[in-house]
Amino acid sequence: MHQVVARGKVLVEPAVGQTGLVHQLRDARAVPVAVDITDHESVRAAADQAQDVTLLINNAGLSTQADVLTADLDSFRLEFETHVLGTLAMSRAFAPVLGRNGGGAVVNVLSVLSWISITASAGYAAAKAAEWSVTNALRVALAEQGTQVTALHVSYLETELAAKVTAPKSDPAAVARATLDGVEAGLHEVLADDFSKQVQAALAVGPEALYPQLAGRPALI
Repeated sequence: MHQVVARGKVLVEPAVGQTGLVHQLRDARAVPVAVDITDHESVRAAADQAQDVTLLINNAGLSTQADVLTADLDSFRLEFETHVLGTLAMSRAFAPVLGRNGGGAVVNVLSVLSWISITASAGYAAAKAAEWSVTNALRVALAEQGTQVTALHVSYLETELAAKVTAPKSDPAAVARATLDGVEAGLHEVLADDFSKQVQAALAVGPEALYPQLAGRPALI
């Protein structure tokens, strides 16, 4: 957030059931706008209020830790309502605003789990994979009005969502800098860490490269 404001961007950073991180940034240039991306009226009202936006960051998310075999299907629905439909609703609502303001940009915060799944968080991974597909469609659909759509792929970040994770984590500030640098450079995708790059490369090889446990070797994640 500090990175965005420091670069003079007019930003909307939505949330799920709350008003987002803007409230945590004590800066006169940051104007909090209440928006819950799972509430379509809230999304519409936010777009009506924030008519000077030039950058939309779809960063709202949650993890239900929905296991592929045992989790309640409602957990999967919540993941999709948030990551897929919420991102789509925000992008649709703000596309005309961005267009009127010269095009601007949309950043969709995805995950390395857009490309690789784990059984213990299959709901999150499936939703992120679908969000990646929606991001690709938005990129093409919004190109004509000059709106850039950049996807951020990253593994674990030092955030509350990954508080219990013991694996290496990236510094959110460094990832934010890399993301904004990517937007300014016109990149369609930003791969924020080596693991994301490794997994993207494995996509071209096949399931055995992504899931070596199928051949009795240690899993990538």
